[in-house]
Amino acid sequence: MEWSFVFFLNSVLLGVGLAMDAFSVSMANGLHDPKMNKGTMGKIAGTFALFQAAMPMIGWVCVHTIVELFASFETLIPWIALALLGYIGGKMLLDGIRGEEAEEAAQLSAGALFMQGIATSIDALSVGFTISEYGWLMALTAAIIIAVVTFILCMAGLRIGKKFGTQLSGKASILGGVILIGIGLEIFITGVF
Repeated sequence: MEWSFVFFLNSVLLGVGLAMDAFSVSMANGLHDPKMNKGTMGKIAGTFALFQAAMPMIGWVCVHTIVELFASFETLIPWIALALLGYIGGKMLLDGIRGEEAEEAAQLSAGALFMQGIATSIDALSVGFTISEYGWLMALTAAIIIAVVTFILCMAGLRIGKKFGTQLSGKASILGGVILIGIGLEIFITGVF
């Protein structure tokens, strides 16, 4: 593929498609912490954007180096996403049911954010196959475009979640947990069946 409008359009559309899970998780994070400050929002959106950029590049490297290993790993992606999002969502759901949401001020730990970043972007590894015909500079450009789109969509998701989180008060963790578990199930079902 050559540098063209189609290349940039494809990269943006790919970014939108890949960012949908991160957008939904961002909404759940906003629901979980309706008083989240802009710095935390930037950290969350930035983390998702970084993972969404890194995973296609890792996939691209795999395609150009160790294809056999990557092909066997691809079957595990839905299981990993289900486990990570199920764990995080289950914890949020239990906290909301127990009423611990108000006490904790819903601080998202670095470990939980890291797990969310992996869970929402692990399917982007397969994008390395899609962009395998690109040279390294085009692949990097596509990854950066994906990251920018992800960042913008995640900031929107966080704002939407915060708005509804304030209105839902004590039920925000329950709804956020259900959303995360639902995303994990959706990734698992579409990946396995």
